[in-house]
Amino acid sequence: MARVWLCAGGAGCLLVFLVLHSHLSGSPVLRDFVFQISWRTEDVLYRLDVGWPEHPEYFAGATFCVAVDSPNGLVYVAQRGDDVQKVLVFTEDGYFLRAWNHTVDTPHGMFAASTPQEPAVWITDVGSGPFGHTVKKYDSFGDLVQVLGTPGQSGAGLNPLQFDSPSELYVEDSGDIYVVDGDGGLNNRLIKLSQDLTVLWLRGERGTGPGEFHVPHSVTVDSLGRVWVADRGNKRVQAFERDTGAWLGAWDDCFAEEGPSSVRFTPDGQHAVVAQLNLSRLLFLAAPPVGSIGSCSVRRSIQLADQVSPHLLDVSGRTGAIYVAEIGARQVQKYVPWKSYFPSFHF
Repeated sequence: MARVWLCAGGAGCLLVFLVLHSHLSGSPVLRDFVFQISWRTEDVLYRLDVGWPEHPEYFAGATFCVAVDSPNGLVYVAQRGDDVQKVLVFTEDGYFLRAWNHTVDTPHGMFAASTPQEPAVWITDVGSGPFGHTVKKYDSFGDLVQVLGTPGQSGAGLNPLQFDSPSELYVEDSGDIYVVDGDGGLNNRLIKLSQDLTVLWLRGERGTGPGEFHVPHSVTVDSLGRVWVADRGNKRVQAFERDTGAWLGAWDDCFAEEGPSSVRFTPDGQHAVVAQLNLSRLLFLAAPPVGSIGSCSVRRSIQLADQVSPHLLDVSGRTGAIYVAEIGARQVQKYVPWKSYFPSFHF
């Protein structure tokens, strides 16, 4: 049973208990949904969309990652397992569209880099088979468009480009690509590539110092041009300057219990959203202003049930909805901004 706590803080809270029927991996189960609502609605940021997706039985494997294609209203989910479709495609409203399994070995991270004219999704593949150790671009129907790295061969080379268990990537509108390379492999690095795959800069090696990594697991870019990396093994988030790769600072004071597995920013730029895998928790951190990284400040949190294990997440640039890939629960859940459900609701 999956239990969800939406922790909002503030004075005076109302507990609401709902028992819902859903399907998980094709078998009927009960989902015990528990959330905590502050009497002050401004304290509550997100609530669970319990009806997303329309057909959760399509989640037949371990769901490792999710990517939102906001321009086209699509949500991609990648899962692992025997005899399962590796990639599922839904609409943001939750309707299942299609599945595909082409040239995907062991998906780890995803990013949708699309225009209305060209839907596309990138997948990092950490498998040891003939498609592993690569970063691949697909169209929305699963046709392979581009491959970065040497398929089936791990390495640290830059010419030709090689990866060793690449964790995740982020693609800017300019076409520049950021890859965190090192989900337990030999490499612990952040690479920035131009659209034509020229290496613009590289940061990192195994270590605990500024700009060093231990299992860099997720990467994103905020609206101010700062590159953020979830440095999971070192229990911190590090920030870099977009154009030069210069180290700007790190947050480690929020992660004493466990390091971050994923990092994204809300569309309004007010919060960084971080997942903690083993604690089954989402954190909403105050985004720092221009010119200051400062220290980490937790504004809100969402405590999930034990062993739900949120791995990677993505945020819709159109609606602000957060989609969380949960390995333990073998599903993706959608959280929507509270005001989109109750725009004029007052306690």
